[in-house]
Amino acid sequence: MSKKLILLAGPTASGKSKLALHLANKLRGEIINADSMQVYKEFLVLSSRPNIKDQKKIVHYLYGFVSVKKHFSTGEWLKLVKKKISSCNRKNKIPIIVGGTGLYFSSITKGISKIPDIDKKTRNKVRSLYKKLGNKEFYNELLKIDPKVKKRILPSDSQRAQRAFEVFVKTKKSFFDWIMNTKSDFEDYNIRKIFIDIPREELLKKIELRTEIMFKNN
Repeated sequence: MSKKLILLAGPTASGKSKLALHLANKLRGEIINADSMQVYKEFLVLSSRPNIKDQKKIVHYLYGFVSVKKHFSTGEWLKLVKKKISSCNRKNKIPIIVGGTGLYFSSITKGISKIPDIDKKTRNKVRSLYKKLGNKEFYNELLKIDPKVKKRILPSDSQRAQRAFEVFVKTKKSFFDWIMNTKSDFEDYNIRKIFIDIPREELLKKIELRTEIMFKNN
């Protein structure tokens, strides 16, 4: 029998938290945060974090545990999520991943490429080359070492171009070869995806009401 995993996504104020609680109650689930704002301690008000009452009813993970002073990546989030999902499995609970951050959900369904860390020396070398050559010439040099970039990264996308260049310099392997070999760590899971879609006018009213309540309560 495959392990179950629920991904619940939607825009701000769409009712994700409320539905997550309902599902957790009905399905013996536990809730895992997938909102990049909700991970930070200091964003308690702005992110409309689940209240203490709800957290006592259902176990919530990865809410308000990182300081904004610390860099927190999608890769770090995924490592923690794997542990929380394993914990749910051991307790025969269904993990319900809730949020609105696309990169977090993508790391679950598609995985994250295992590109090695780029050292500061390599990164600075590539940036210096970019400044020296300029946009067009730098892109031409990139095509010489990594032809797979053509039609996948535009010359105007300087950030991705520099990233592809430094990856090749460091690994002697195309940025896109790394991506092609990427796969999800949850391929053996029975994943159910839920997206809450609300008409724009109704959503704006909900956001406005939520904002008013936030300021009244704080």
